[in-house]
Amino acid sequence: TEKMKKIKTSLFIIRHRWWVLLLTGIVLLAAIIPLTNTKINSDLESYMPDTMLSKINNKKIGEFFGNDETMLLVLENDDVLRPTTLKRIQNISESFMMNDAFEQVLSLFQTKNIQSDDGMMVVTPVVENIPEQPAEREALRKLIKGNDLAYGLVVSEDFRYAMIMLTTNQQVPDVELMEQIHQIIAKHPGNERIYMTGQPYLRAEANDKIALDLMVLLPIGLCVMLIFLWISFREFKAMILPFSVVVFSIILAMGLIPALGWELSLIGVLIPIMMIAIANNYGVYFVARYQEINYYHPGRNIAKTVQEVISYLKKPMILCGLTTIAGVLGLVVHLLVPARQMGVVTSIAIAFALLLSLTYIPALFSIIGKSTQKQYKQVNEGFFHHLLSRVGKLATNSPKRMSIFFIVFFLLLSGGVFKIHVAPDSNKILPDDHGFNHAIRIADEHFGGSKMIHIMFEGDATDPALLKRIDEYSHRLEQNPLVGRTASLSMMIKKISMAMHEPGELGYNEIPEDNFAVSQYLELYGMSADVADFERFISFDYTHTLMTVQYQAASLPDVEGLLQDISEMLKDEPQPYVVGGASLIDKEISQSVETGQYYSLLFAFLAILILLSIIFKSVTAGVMGSLPLAFAVFCTFGLMGWVGIELNIVTALLSSISIGLGVDFTIQVFWRIKTELMYTDNWQKAIDKAVRGIGRGITINAFSVMIGFSVLFLSAFPFIQSFAFLIIISLFLCLISALALIPALCMIFKPKFLKVKSLMSKV
Repeated sequence: TEKMKKIKTSLFIIRHRWWVLLLTGIVLLAAIIPLTNTKINSDLESYMPDTMLSKINNKKIGEFFGNDETMLLVLENDDVLRPTTLKRIQNISESFMMNDAFEQVLSLFQTKNIQSDDGMMVVTPVVENIPEQPAEREALRKLIKGNDLAYGLVVSEDFRYAMIMLTTNQQVPDVELMEQIHQIIAKHPGNERIYMTGQPYLRAEANDKIALDLMVLLPIGLCVMLIFLWISFREFKAMILPFSVVVFSIILAMGLIPALGWELSLIGVLIPIMMIAIANNYGVYFVARYQEINYYHPGRNIAKTVQEVISYLKKPMILCGLTTIAGVLGLVVHLLVPARQMGVVTSIAIAFALLLSLTYIPALFSIIGKSTQKQYKQVNEGFFHHLLSRVGKLATNSPKRMSIFFIVFFLLLSGGVFKIHVAPDSNKILPDDHGFNHAIRIADEHFGGSKMIHIMFEGDATDPALLKRIDEYSHRLEQNPLVGRTASLSMMIKKISMAMHEPGELGYNEIPEDNFAVSQYLELYGMSADVADFERFISFDYTHTLMTVQYQAASLPDVEGLLQDISEMLKDEPQPYVVGGASLIDKEISQSVETGQYYSLLFAFLAILILLSIIFKSVTAGVMGSLPLAFAVFCTFGLMGWVGIELNIVTALLSSISIGLGVDFTIQVFWRIKTELMYTDNWQKAIDKAVRGIGRGITINAFSVMIGFSVLFLSAFPFIQSFAFLIIISLFLCLISALALIPALCMIFKPKFLKVKSLMSKV
């Protein structure tokens, strides 16, 4: 019989307990070895597949204009034209220019003033000499206001901020690059506040914070879990055995990442915390049941007690493990590569934790001896006992009222789903008061925007027809309130024309009518200044020209709207063109987060529904078991909408994880009700006893998971803190649904899949 098979399994584990412990040690050793090769990857672009359109387009643009990235340094003072401030800007800019890590430098001292001198074009730096006298300073201020290559680009209109733009060499590692930037700034001290932004800075800061999170959160999380297990069980071995399973599972999960050739991503910080929260589940169920049997049957020897625990828990624990894994595996259909990797790694580690709970824990329990009875009594006659008794009575005495309460609560909270916004960029990775975000706000408010779109046109860059169309595109885009400014070769050619002609004269502020004249303009510019000033607009062989669009956007629809305008504007463009830019990668990541959320949510729900239907041999079981999960997920996302938490690369993982964890509670309740119905035909009595019986283990389990995730509130990343809040809310909703909604529904519908022939009728 099935019962005999369970007894044989438990006897086998006890008989071969030393082999079980040895094999556990071997697996751990194998997992520890690759840990030394763990690498951190904070490059969001690499999180997306190479087939992403924006990555393909950026690569095409990079073939002609380089793949170098831009760093923005903002200096703040009450007046940046003060001699000390200008001198500092000059020294810092020149230091960057002499450093091979930076391809291009643009500041007040590199920006050009293109003007006419007796009919000749003269190109000079905007700041030729640092003004010492107030009159000289005001003259410089007037000159800058008349130069739109500087005004609003490298100095703000209120002269409170000055910008230094750096084009960085991507061959230089982020950490080394940032060290050189900090060294140059420190070499030229001053009273000005300096803020920085740019992808290299973001990656370097994120790298440091990932490492810091692991060093801080992991030990704190383990300590918190240890304390919670002690409070729950009041017994050393009952505390240490589930805890050791957590540690072993973390080692395996983190060891799998380098072993599979992967790197630790931003969302990889969640993996060890997830294991702290999840891996103790099955051990908690084992210990809770062990203490319960030992309390009511103190005379049994330890081997028999362990046998009975395994016999009772083996099937529901395996089923809970499979459904948790199925839920977490919803991440493997996510579009973000690290999310898929997390799905694989955590699923394997959860399976390992389940295996240890059914082999390693029983094996050690059979060695270290029996528990005393007082531990169970201390924790079973307190708060949990009285609370669960009341919940069970409410669910069975007033099941319809209970169901109506859940329906009303669901309708009120889930309405917020329609207010959810998707994060338009990666700015919220770092805290809002971080210098990185402060620089972005300054760029948005005073320099035309912090985001950039590049449009590369293929064709003769000196073709007047092409240049005139680009000039027209610039004027059209600058009418868009999101666009701060555009820059192109057309703009530079028109600046040269203004120096070559008098106002009102034919050709003034116009693009010449033939290629030869355009080429002449470029040659004349090269005689007065460095022709390299045009490198950001024209390819080396003059076959491609680049237009940049500087803009700001507070939401994903803003970005999508601007791209739609660009697409509409260029629909009749005869020359081939490519639209790219780092902000478009951010946009596609955001869209992938939203799409991936739907994919993983659908996968997880279907997997759970199918598994529950198979487990209980009833589609009704699948539908009923999915209701608490749907309730928790939609209410949590509704809460996100109401409180304004954005959907981002971390919060988008919420549904799969909460479904995978929350389904455990439902299965345990179903299983216990089914067991109680074997001894009685009275549904009210069976449900009430089931809630009081299994409720303790479920509640301890749920709160241990919530406490495990609460450690994420200490994360250096705001979006991980938001995830902690949401996952705790979601799990709490799963818990109350399992303990109140499921019993109420069972009381109303009395589902056949729970009703088997009672043992009394068999006698």
